[in-house]
Amino acid sequence: MPFIPHTSDDIKTMLDAIGVEKIDDLFDEIPEDLIISELQQVPSQMNEMQVSRFIKDKARTNNNLQCFAGAGAYEHHIPAAIWQLATRGEFYTAYTPYQAEVSQGSLQVIYEFQTMMAKLTGMEVSNASMYDGASALAEAALMAVRANRKSKTKTILVPKTVNPVYTRVLNNIVKNQNIKVVPVDYDTATGKVSLDNLSAFNEDDITALVIPQPNHFGIFEDVDALTDWAKDKNTFVIAVTNPTSLALLKAPGQWGKDGVDICIGEGQPLGVPLSSGGPYFGFMTTKQKYIRNMPGRIVGQTTDLDNKRGYTLAFQAREQHIRRAKATSNICTNQGLMVTGATIYMALLGEQGLKQVATACMQNMSYLKEKLKQADIKVLFDSPNFHEVAIQTNTSIKLIIDALAKQDIIAGVDLSENYPELGNVMSICVTETKTHDDIDTYVDALKAVL
Repeated sequence: MPFIPHTSDDIKTMLDAIGVEKIDDLFDEIPEDLIISELQQVPSQMNEMQVSRFIKDKARTNNNLQCFAGAGAYEHHIPAAIWQLATRGEFYTAYTPYQAEVSQGSLQVIYEFQTMMAKLTGMEVSNASMYDGASALAEAALMAVRANRKSKTKTILVPKTVNPVYTRVLNNIVKNQNIKVVPVDYDTATGKVSLDNLSAFNEDDITALVIPQPNHFGIFEDVDALTDWAKDKNTFVIAVTNPTSLALLKAPGQWGKDGVDICIGEGQPLGVPLSSGGPYFGFMTTKQKYIRNMPGRIVGQTTDLDNKRGYTLAFQAREQHIRRAKATSNICTNQGLMVTGATIYMALLGEQGLKQVATACMQNMSYLKEKLKQADIKVLFDSPNFHEVAIQTNTSIKLIIDALAKQDIIAGVDLSENYPELGNVMSICVTETKTHDDIDTYVDALKAVL
């Protein structure tokens, strides 16, 4: 717990110096209807020992939960070395490395991260990271509008198989910039987008097509066919990928004849804990020719006056990003600590280790699907899956989730609200952290509820 050293007299002296009577006066621009008088779930008064005990008891309720939820945030094993190194003072307290002469360590970490992400995605350049995967998709759409000079419509095609949270964030960010986000239906038999679903847009001017791989159902899209369809129309392709899956799958830079134009995703699977929802980080890679349209910042490698290797911020200085409407983006600070953890994770596991993690995830998924079928639980979409599989039931998904929560099992993610055409549908996620016993126990509990 941090120690706050300011006494009442200290606080009064500071308030007097700036000419206000009380701390609340500093927030007088907030409308009264948004101000609450008390925190309903927090006891009114505790001493330090009681607060520490209260927080530890709350944290203990999160222990020993079996998590079968995914939908963009995934439970992976994180070797102890990752955060022992990432939380060293040199990294943990570092700010954005504007002063290269005192930030070579941080700059090199970011440079190594960029190199690893470019290799993993099969692209030529990477930025230093984004806020998260969802905002990275919005930034990719804005980038596509800037960079695709052959398109005049500012139209982005987004399949319904993209994570709905990503789609909502995309809409929120671009809706006031005259950019049209057009949903694309999917084949309810296969759970993925087909060329037939895109046929309605064959004659239209489309700025960019978003392709998720794997998609929100855990299904693999026909990325080569979709990419070539877009390229034949001078349409940019934005790949939304899970970085763990890329250890096994074809890199987005190799999709179709020419590869995608922009690749984004959520970096959380790369050694960042679930942490009740964050902080996470997004990644973005692209082709060299679009580097000046890329948001965020990039670390470059150079040599100093003594011909020694060094690192510095390149292309995108912060000052370019505070120019309001003239700015390439309003992304100013990368998620440096998360990127540090991810870089150490990828370096420690290496190419073979990442493949082993992804392979274990695939093997557990195959085992889960077989156990579900043995239990007569309907698995939607007869396709290979990564991380997620969707099941369909006659029982309310909320009832299932609530019932399994009482057994310390996070059952999955309710898809019914976003996909009403599928009825009662839930996605179930398994990663390398699950054993066959874990999966057996889960399927037995699920079958009992059904």
